[in-house]
Amino acid sequence: MQYPIYLDYNATTPCLPEVIEAMLPHFGTHFGNAASKSHPYGWVAENAVEEARENVANLIGAKSKEIIFTSGATEAINLGIKGTFDAYLGEKQHYITCKTEHKAVLDTFTEIEKRGAEVTFLPVDSQGNINLGELEESILPYTKMICLMWANNETGIIHPVEKIAQLAESRNIIFFTDAVQAAGKIPVSTKGIHLMAISAHKLYGPKGVGALYVRHNHELPKPLAQIHGGGHEKGMRSGTLNVPGIIGFGKAAELRLGEMKQEGERLEILRNKLENGLLEIPKTFLNGSQEIRLPHVTNIAFGGVEGEELLKKVNQKVAVSSGSACTSISPKPSHVLQAMGINSDLGRASIRFSLGKGTTE
Repeated sequence: MQYPIYLDYNATTPCLPEVIEAMLPHFGTHFGNAASKSHPYGWVAENAVEEARENVANLIGAKSKEIIFTSGATEAINLGIKGTFDAYLGEKQHYITCKTEHKAVLDTFTEIEKRGAEVTFLPVDSQGNINLGELEESILPYTKMICLMWANNETGIIHPVEKIAQLAESRNIIFFTDAVQAAGKIPVSTKGIHLMAISAHKLYGPKGVGALYVRHNHELPKPLAQIHGGGHEKGMRSGTLNVPGIIGFGKAAELRLGEMKQEGERLEILRNKLENGLLEIPKTFLNGSQEIRLPHVTNIAFGGVEGEELLKKVNQKVAVSSGSACTSISPKPSHVLQAMGINSDLGRASIRFSLGKGTTE
């Protein structure tokens, strides 16, 4: 099959050869269950998992015991939000998030709203930025969590995480960040953060494995398990560990830590070249801010054309998407661009270009 040029790295990334190589022995030779404590098959698997846990922790500046492996970021987000709701069961609960969050976050909050939680969905300006004053004003005496992503998956906009963390800390509120698009692309840190979701397949690791960082030694409650049976992962997430996937995740995290800065600088140059060239086309506009954003992402609106037709034509030569991979099959305009006030015709005729390791000039 003749594949188009791939510029959809925010949807997923290819597994690096070193990642595949690290995983392979654990499908066959070292096939043990990491929970089998009584023989070498289990010991080898467990040691490999703990080494991977260390590598994932290093990527985000955490301790290895603060990493809970999951089947991906969606599960980590569900565990973080629903698990916190369950930890405060019986109390009046309020949560603050934003209209431009990933659907995994928005849909999970809609679910706990049905169960009795109050949720504030903050608006954004035309650039996709939140207003910190508005965030502070939204805090109620019974606010339990502020949940805001590190970087937006569609526009690449980076939220002022440090300031949000300071605000949450000053009010003794849990701060949960979806760092899926940031971890492994830009430096991230767990300072002042209680919960963080990350995913392997966004940073050249395998699909089907992610992690929830859970801050250790803190008075605020930890999320309660949503999957029961066997008490794996400190009782937070039962189920036989995906040993090959976790090892791939660990290897990918180790590699990204070493190359992220240099690779980010290379991709920013390429992204700017692509963006400037596209913006020379009449009736094209940049969606989002040019200021603080991921180095490898641009989102361009193409005026005067029909969105679905545009996407079909472009994808014959270049693999791109109109937004999140989870919702890109929908002809509806992206909820992120809608929240930024972009009209629905332009929203439908907008394309996200995300560059990665395989991108050349």
